[in-house]
Amino acid sequence: MHLERVMHTIQGCLEQSDLVSARQLIEDNMGALQENRHVLKRNVRELVDVLASMMETGIRPLNRQEMNQIHYINNYASTFNVRGLKLSIAENPELLLREDIHHYLNTDAKALLEGMSAI
Repeated sequence: MHLERVMHTIQGCLEQSDLVSARQLIEDNMGALQENRHVLKRNVRELVDVLASMMETGIRPLNRQEMNQIHYINNYASTFNVRGLKLSIAENPELLLREDIHHYLNTDAKALLEGMSAI
């Protein structure tokens, strides 16, 4: 894809708050975007910087399925649905082993998961 078209598509995704599509486009074209960083708009440039630093440190960003699972865990914890929470944990134990997961959990989920010794 031509660089100007990629930049326009990324900007459109950010304006529509479609961060997942923007992230995928940036990751696919990271080298070209970093070389032409001076042409990028500020919000795209900041997202490129964040994703580049995440790639350097080795942190893998969450995908849609993982974000949905975190959303369900937060909802189950907020409504104190322990059965649903246990099922979500049983289906995705590797998700809770990630070190960066704590940033995405709400306080109810953190308290319940710590009480269950899941995190």
